[in-house]
Amino acid sequence: MIEDVFHTISGPSEGFFKDKGSKFYAYAFPVKSTDEIQLNLDQVRKNHLKARHACYAWRLGVDGNQHRANDDGEPSGTAGRPILGQIDSFRVTDIFIVVIRYFGGTLLGTSGLIQAYRESVADALKNAEIIEKYISDHLSLSFEYSQMSDVMNVMKKFELSPHSQAFELKPELQLIIRKRDTDAFLHLLKAHLANVSMEEAEGLDIKDLISLNYL
Repeated sequence: MIEDVFHTISGPSEGFFKDKGSKFYAYAFPVKSTDEIQLNLDQVRKNHLKARHACYAWRLGVDGNQHRANDDGEPSGTAGRPILGQIDSFRVTDIFIVVIRYFGGTLLGTSGLIQAYRESVADALKNAEIIEKYISDHLSLSFEYSQMSDVMNVMKKFELSPHSQAFELKPELQLIIRKRDTDAFLHLLKAHLANVSMEEAEGLDIKDLISLNYL
């Protein structure tokens, strides 16, 4: 079975930690791209022009291969890595977290900094709504009006509704379907369109029956 479930946060959240006068403000954002990350980072920095550090980490994608941690002038490994560590501890992705630090006059030391960044991020994630999402395929279908009932019957079996639709020379539907269900949906659709058994549909190409594109 295709693993198509991941967790992220539903919206921005904030966290806070204070130690020996130093204040740590954590801001978490759901994101989909590095462009979104940069926009959020720029905005947080504008809101805290007097802060000494804006340390951050992010992770994108289900495979976990896209990530980065930045200490922004703090001793190496004391800020970005603890932030990323909390992201992984909460098992979330498609997320960006930046922590703004205001120095309180007393050095915290390596262990103190690691704890402060970790605790501020943990607070932000505890304040967030963590949600489950599915990886989906976005399909575009175009077919003859005579095929409409077959298409709609198969959609009904999978409890699908059109994401968008147009009825001109040919009906055109856009569907968003959970990735693990795509192959089964298309296989059943082939059987209905060709009026053959599921076994006979194995050797058919869906694109010989209707126009199909992945968006």
